[in-house]
Amino acid sequence: MADTGKIAKNLERFAQAVASHDRENPTHTAHGIGLAHFDMERLGFDEGEEILPGITIHADSGVTGNFRVLCDGEHDEELTEAEEQAVEAIATRSIPAVSPGRSPFEAH
Repeated sequence: MADTGKIAKNLERFAQAVASHDRENPTHTAHGIGLAHFDMERLGFDEGEEILPGITIHADSGVTGNFRVLCDGEHDEELTEAEEQAVEAIATRSIPAVSPGRSPFEAH
């Protein structure tokens, strides 16, 4: 059994994050908290367990020690679009490869 103090602090953080999400994204509905599988086990949560009214716990591929608010909206649409543009811009440039420890100006 996980320390009840740790669980209480995490539940408080989850509630704060959901409230913040709902304030900042009034058109999205939060439905869960995503935790790394390790954190779920460490805190004693089960997949699908309701921890707050309407909010359930879900395992995701996130980094241990962090959690995400899960909702029905797309928050990273702009980020994905910017990443695609960056990939296209980088793909059109040619950069010569240099061996580590060797100056690019050294004669071969």
